[in-house]
Amino acid sequence: MGLGDGARRVLDTIAGLRPQLNLGLGDYSYEAGLEQEFCDMVTGKLGSDFPYQVVTGNHESDGHDGDIQNIVRCLPNKLPGLQGDYGTQWYVDVPERNPLVRFVMVSPGIDFHDGKNLDYSRNSERWRWTAAALDGAESKRIPWTVVGMHAPCLSVGKYECQPGKDFMNLLVDKNVDLVLTGHEHTYQRTHQLRIGVPCANVVPDAFSTGCIADSDQSMVHGAGTVFATVGTGGVGFYDVHGDDSEARYFAAMAGRNRDAALGTLDVTATAGRLSARFVPAEGYSFTDDFTIERK
Repeated sequence: MGLGDGARRVLDTIAGLRPQLNLGLGDYSYEAGLEQEFCDMVTGKLGSDFPYQVVTGNHESDGHDGDIQNIVRCLPNKLPGLQGDYGTQWYVDVPERNPLVRFVMVSPGIDFHDGKNLDYSRNSERWRWTAAALDGAESKRIPWTVVGMHAPCLSVGKYECQPGKDFMNLLVDKNVDLVLTGHEHTYQRTHQLRIGVPCANVVPDAFSTGCIADSDQSMVHGAGTVFATVGTGGVGFYDVHGDDSEARYFAAMAGRNRDAALGTLDVTATAGRLSARFVPAEGYSFTDDFTIERK
């Protein structure tokens, strides 16, 4: 996001939508010592009581360009019933009573202090925590699961699969409805992806038609997972590459060299439908939309 005009325009866009909450996907102030200024910008645009819910990005995870603990202090959790380590690994059901969505926020694939990554490898403690959080949503019959994390695995931008193939496939195997990421300064949204008989695993840097469960804009709950990178909060753009080996997994993309746009993903949940649309900030025109319905 940063502290510039782009971030302020995106916050104005969010304010105009009047959402119940916002998920911050990391990379906030981009400079150590300016965390409070960032928080003041957010609360000035959205209000001091607004749930601007955060998970760390790589720019504040290791303290080099900020510290996630400072962000947590000035943008604390505002949602009741949150479980876990807010800012790093947590989940919450919204609304608290008769919830429609379980949000699970995790931090795989980025460096923390001393150059160490949190361990989300197969069957690690954090892997099991994530799986249990998703299983818990199913056992409580919460209609939708949304996972947020900073770094994507599939991308037509500049980065490789930092969270790891196994962790990405865990989310697909658990039938997460929507996975939200940042990190890439682009917008990218996949078709609905699945694993099963025609697709044993979704493999980074490759493509298999059998991994696509649905390729139009209207999808069905339980058939697969949609991955959306929304790295469009205010700081610059990266190129997107239509010739990338993963490109055929993507239904929409926008970057510096193609439909560049700052903006936000507006997601609406009812018991029967999860719908999303990319809303561009003032001065931009790119948009995208999709729905997932329960049959």
